[in-house]
Amino acid sequence: MRILGIDPGLAITGYGVIDVQAGGIKLKEAGIIRTSYREKLQDRLIKIYDGLNQIINETNPDIGVIEKLYSHYKHPTTAILMGHVRGVIYLAVRKNKISLFEYPAKRIKKAVVGRGDATKEQVGRMVQGYLNLKSAPSPPDVTDALALAIAHTYIIKGQEGIR
Repeated sequence: MRILGIDPGLAITGYGVIDVQAGGIKLKEAGIIRTSYREKLQDRLIKIYDGLNQIINETNPDIGVIEKLYSHYKHPTTAILMGHVRGVIYLAVRKNKISLFEYPAKRIKKAVVGRGDATKEQVGRMVQGYLNLKSAPSPPDVTDALALAIAHTYIIKGQEGIR
């Protein structure tokens, strides 16, 4: 099974693709889609959508995984912008007929590290270990995307994807 983890962001959207085999988990590809604050919002969203479509076409994942939206009441504009980014991600994934799963950050950390309050550094070290990498993936957006993909392999099967 091939899993695509996506860490949404307007400036940087991280992604990570892993293969889950009988012998373990293997890294297929990981990286970022970067946009500039100087671009218009609609152009940034198109760049994320097109970039994600290209990744999907090149890697052919079976499943997509994204972190559940968390927003703080003090930052409503951030939540709205993230809603736009997540919308184009959902569109790209579903237009390619891939099931999309969504998990809260604490559940991802618990699945990968064993603790829902794990630090970014702990998650990075565990991702590094699962994938037998020489160092933790960088930037953190890539680490988070890979953690999403890895966590999905450890979370109870049979849960419905987001339709």
